[in-house]
Amino acid sequence: MTTTVYGLKNCDTCKKATKWLDRFQVAYTFVDYRDHKPAPETLVDWAAQAGGFAALVNKSSTTWRQLPDNRKAAGSDAEWKLLLREYPQLIKRPVVVSADGAMTQGFSDNGFKQRFGVGA
Repeated sequence: MTTTVYGLKNCDTCKKATKWLDRFQVAYTFVDYRDHKPAPETLVDWAAQAGGFAALVNKSSTTWRQLPDNRKAAGSDAEWKLLLREYPQLIKRPVVVSADGAMTQGFSDNGFKQRFGVGA
């Protein structure tokens, strides 16, 4: 089973997640979504699995806080897709997608142990 980890190469949480995967020998591919922005269809899929576009966004990030209020009030999927393609660093990290398309966000030791069925 191939796992893809989407994030930012300089993100501490992404580094923790990939170190965990390395430690437990879980095969994965890392994609920096500043260099390879997610396609609009991918963003729609992630949002559906996360519970909506608002759930996909890290609202405590510096980037979010610096956005003008009118950009924070995206009223449609199209506006969300445009915002997240323009500022991929707004997406909560890391986004972990399994070969079957199942997506989760964030990293915790226990969460990864459950997800990958190792280290328990």
